[in-house]
Amino acid sequence: MSGPNRRFFSRSWLVFLVGLCSLHLLAQTPASATPPQSATANETTAPPSSRPPANSNTELGAGDLIEITVFGVPDLMTKTRIGGSGDVYFPLIDYVHVAGLTIDEAQALIQKRLEDGGFVRSPHVSIFVDESASQAITLVGEVNHPGPYPAIGERRLFDLISAAGGLSDKAGRNVTIEHRGNPGQQVVLQLSSNLAEDTNNNVDVFPGDTIIVSRAGIVYVVGDVNRPSGFLIEDNALSVLKALALAGGSTRTSALNKTRILRQTPNGVQEIPVNLKKVLYAKAPDIALVKGDILFVPGSGPKAAAYRTMDAAMSVTTALAVVAAHP
Repeated sequence: MSGPNRRFFSRSWLVFLVGLCSLHLLAQTPASATPPQSATANETTAPPSSRPPANSNTELGAGDLIEITVFGVPDLMTKTRIGGSGDVYFPLIDYVHVAGLTIDEAQALIQKRLEDGGFVRSPHVSIFVDESASQAITLVGEVNHPGPYPAIGERRLFDLISAAGGLSDKAGRNVTIEHRGNPGQQVVLQLSSNLAEDTNNNVDVFPGDTIIVSRAGIVYVVGDVNRPSGFLIEDNALSVLKALALAGGSTRTSALNKTRILRQTPNGVQEIPVNLKKVLYAKAPDIALVKGDILFVPGSGPKAAAYRTMDAAMSVTTALAVVAAHP
């Protein structure tokens, strides 16, 4: 090889070695535009969420459908329903008892189990409640659509009644609210006939409450009245005169002085005499009826006979008048 060629080959080889070393050093030098990070992403950044945040004080219970995620570890995402024992199965840490815990407490428990077991370093666990069976408010009794209703946000009694389609035609005015976990402590309310003006009884209701709407009682009016039937009684405000008016009033053959109320008591049927004639003329006080009462207005035999005789006499008189007019 000639001298010039040898020098050219040597310089080319030297340039190649210098370039190779430069690339190696450049690969080991950190970029100045990227600041160094002192912690991993799952230690400093919370997981994004597209759904509204749940109330962290919400207490979990059996039957709830929950979704558990661990930020940065998508393989651990679990959607499960809390069993009757209050446990859920979660990968790596087996069964976890979450019933009775708030969302914050359950998240902290799962995070601790994952970290103590060495499965995830500084885990960030999030729990979303998709279906909250334990947090529902249950309406039973005389509403148009009884059943459980979700307790989302602050709820009041009339909100739940409205969601259930309102009161039924047979609804009474007594409403009982039972609190879960303390069934002995009941709230008993007596609603007015106009709920729009009854603001005092529009109380707060809470998850797990059971609302019982009573059925209105029935008072029966039978005997010698124009329209014997049963009538709904609300607030125990139905009196003898009101019940008689609903039944169309008495007939001309009614024995008003022999009217009586038949009331069922623990000792049997009690008969309460009512001088309806004096009550009608305000000479005796009106009597309040209670649900289940039977107001019996008997007929008068002498009155019936007298009216039959009078009707017969009128028929004969009318017939004689017709014959006299047409001999």
